[in-house]
Amino acid sequence: MSDSTTLVYKKKKKKFKIFPLVNAIFFIIVACLIMIPIYRVIISSIDANTSYNFVWLPSKFTWGGYTAVLTRSSLYTPFLISVVTTIIGTFVGLLVVTLGGYVLIQWEMPGRNFFAYMLLFTMIFDGGMIPKYLVIKQLGLMNTLWAVILPMSINVYNLVLMRNFFEGIPESLFEAAQIDGCSPMGIFFKIVLPLSKAALASIGLMFAVSFWNDYTNFKLYITKNKLFNFQIQLRNMVIDSDIPVDDAVNQETIGNAATIIAILPFMIIYPFCQKYFVQGVNVGAVKE
Repeated sequence: MSDSTTLVYKKKKKKFKIFPLVNAIFFIIVACLIMIPIYRVIISSIDANTSYNFVWLPSKFTWGGYTAVLTRSSLYTPFLISVVTTIIGTFVGLLVVTLGGYVLIQWEMPGRNFFAYMLLFTMIFDGGMIPKYLVIKQLGLMNTLWAVILPMSINVYNLVLMRNFFEGIPESLFEAAQIDGCSPMGIFFKIVLPLSKAALASIGLMFAVSFWNDYTNFKLYITKNKLFNFQIQLRNMVIDSDIPVDDAVNQETIGNAATIIAILPFMIIYPFCQKYFVQGVNVGAVKE
């Protein structure tokens, strides 16, 4: 056997590695642990004889749980409030973190390190619930949607992620734009933002999920029933058994149907954002 033939044979003969197999098995187990509870809730939401036991298929199929929730007119306004809060909150949050991140990559700015350390300090030491409540009250934001939107929009963790992504943009692009006479804000809108679609999509999705699922801030700062969001109203209806129950469906079925309805919007949206989300997971990981 010639040397060239031996070399080709060695290249084709791959050494078996145990780590990829163990890694695949581990993540399959994790995926099952995540999907089994979701599957149980889905099955229970269409089963008229729902019990606390796990079943693979519904014993008595019904859409009664979804019908009972979706036909409640009292949920329409809370649903609209959740949509408005999510859209406006995501926009404001992205505006804050993009502008803040862009400011923090200006190396010539006096006090840049001071402001960066002050922001990081707030990630370690938080004022707490009562000081936040007093600040919101003193600002006159109680019983307004801004009491929910503004505190959640100022997210230092997302700001740091965005700053790290901006630092990964080649400096040669900034220098070329400055030579062409582009202003700092012109660089931001014409160069930085168009190159940050992955980061904007991933961080925007984080903001949107947080606003959509928000319960605590509405419970703390909102006391008027007409300003309750979808999550608050669903909880009140399910826990307080406010939804009428007939022979075709029980309260447990309605509760599971309400859970699926609450998470359904982002189950639909996520596949369209997945490619950007996967790219944005490693924001700032690659630098020039």
